[in-house]
Amino acid sequence: MKIQLNQHTMTIPIIQGGMGVGVSLGNLAGHVALNGGMGVISTAHPGYRADDFLKNTKEANVRELQVEIKKAKEIANNNGIVAINAMVAIRDYELMIKAALDAKVDAIISGAGLPLNLPALVKGHDVLIAPIVSSKKALAVILKSWQRKHQRVPDFIVIEGALAGGHLGFHKEDLLEGKVQSLEAILIDVLELLKQLDLCIPVFVAGGIYTGQDIRKYIDLGATGVQMATRFITTNECDASLAYKQAFLQATTKDIDLVKSPVGMPGRAIKNKLTEKLEKGQRIPIKHCFQCLIPCDPKTTPYCISGALIDAVKGNKEEGLFFSGSNGYLNKEIISVKRLIKQLMEECYS
Repeated sequence: MKIQLNQHTMTIPIIQGGMGVGVSLGNLAGHVALNGGMGVISTAHPGYRADDFLKNTKEANVRELQVEIKKAKEIANNNGIVAINAMVAIRDYELMIKAALDAKVDAIISGAGLPLNLPALVKGHDVLIAPIVSSKKALAVILKSWQRKHQRVPDFIVIEGALAGGHLGFHKEDLLEGKVQSLEAILIDVLELLKQLDLCIPVFVAGGIYTGQDIRKYIDLGATGVQMATRFITTNECDASLAYKQAFLQATTKDIDLVKSPVGMPGRAIKNKLTEKLEKGQRIPIKHCFQCLIPCDPKTTPYCISGALIDAVKGNKEEGLFFSGSNGYLNKEIISVKRLIKQLMEECYS
């Protein structure tokens, strides 16, 4: 199959979701693109391994993001699409987008807030842009703003449902009480909105998608494809440490739950000592403030999410924050990206 996004071509209907800190960098993204998908590099502290990271965080992140994009594109060898995921909630949002544009990234996916200014930031650049939304209402706001102010529509759209990992675009109370729309319902609403507006925009869905049968289900409902993140963690090419991957191999269905985040949104992660402390209302002392999130006040935040994510990617199983989709506990072996994609496509089209 072929999915054409302007001049770019995907040969499989899969976007590998962006995972930070350091879980999806150039190696994972490059191999997903090499195999025909869209590989996504997270812009959440891509420079965390650099010697000067603590002293020159901003400079290290810009420099290493460009290194990772270059690495991904070299691995991809003109196959698939190499993208970044940029959170609106980070202070260096505009800086990271500029760095990615300078490195000739193919696409920018943006969520954790409404990316209303994204078209202006990429003006004059040949790059695909896409918002992440969790409702028809949020998409309607973005479409109206982009069309009125910038005469542009998204090149594609990612819908993220309540079963996704990481930050979720829903209220925690609604999630706990089951008062959120299903991913299927959101997709149907979004497709209806696009039809009403006479817009033909590819739509990808994310959140709790694990098998090829899941992919087929959403394609049959009208989606162009899916975004999958957690499934790619336990691949050989994933940029995280082996200890990070093992946390997923060892997880059970009871180990994945909602957690608090300084961003102001609930998140989904693997339970450990860190999440237990947060659940009890304990505050985790901040060792170093990275000045990364706009909504975060270091004087009152319950913990440093950047520090916790960095601890996790390095393999600190007790103090790290291991974001996971609802089906993360199903990851039971480490395989290659090529084998995983082959398996998913066989399931999807069998």
